[in-house]
Amino acid sequence: MATTTVAPVATSPAAPGPAGQKGRWYEGIAAHVVLIAILLVALYPIAYMFGTSFKSPQEILNNVNVFPRQFSPGNYVDGWNGIPGVTFGTFFLNSAVVAIGVVVGNALACSLAAFAFARLKFPLRGFWFAIMIGTLLLPHHVLIVPQYVLFNSLEWINTPLPLIVPKFLATEAFFVFLMVQFMRGIPRSLDEAAEIDGCGPYRRFFFVVLPLTKPALVTTAVFSFIWTWNDFFTQLVYLNDLDSYTVPIGLRLFLDSSGQAAIAPMFAMSVLSLVPVFLFFLVFQRLIVDGINTSGIKG
Repeated sequence: MATTTVAPVATSPAAPGPAGQKGRWYEGIAAHVVLIAILLVALYPIAYMFGTSFKSPQEILNNVNVFPRQFSPGNYVDGWNGIPGVTFGTFFLNSAVVAIGVVVGNALACSLAAFAFARLKFPLRGFWFAIMIGTLLLPHHVLIVPQYVLFNSLEWINTPLPLIVPKFLATEAFFVFLMVQFMRGIPRSLDEAAEIDGCGPYRRFFFVVLPLTKPALVTTAVFSFIWTWNDFFTQLVYLNDLDSYTVPIGLRLFLDSSGQAAIAPMFAMSVLSLVPVFLFFLVFQRLIVDGINTSGIKG
């Protein structure tokens, strides 16, 4: 007697029932609640600083809430003119000069060094690249004394030159590494085609590679601007006169060593000091993400 076998019928995964859909719905709500809570914790210091900038000096010590009981916009006027002999606009101008000089220096010098490491062949290229990466492990503070002696011998103290000129020598290894990673992703066939057309290394850099590294350049520019704008220690070491102070040092002037402090004007000027950084980041946000993703830099 002939027997027939019946092949097992493939069954599709069971559709989630009403109970499963209800569980995922609750999971989505819980995730949003956690994310909103983390966002509120992250934004609270900024919100507190902004609200405190409108509080009276007496209210700052008694009111820990974000919102002021009495609106005092005069803190901004007092902070702008609170330093005798100079306005806070001078500090903004000095910070802008230093930050723009650092941005230009890092973008130009680091891109040239990265092009050499990523696209050119020269003896001991791997060795020099390893030395450059090794400088990332060197603490910045151990260089302060020898750099100060060098810049003092050049009579650059109390000028923005010690803060700007070294950036034109590709001293920021992090940005060189970031651009090297980005340039390695550019097809070498473009270089070969440019060589066939008679382009040398400089023309290949300026007309082929550099236009394609726009996201990495913007990432370098934004981080250079933010780190320089917020830097306090290095600028305090090299700048001694009141007229040459930058914004971070100017904010410190509101805290007197004798115990007198103008907290409300300091909060007001702190809010204004965040505006350039916020605008710079807001304008180039998309290119920053592209530069970090395409260069493999995480965290």
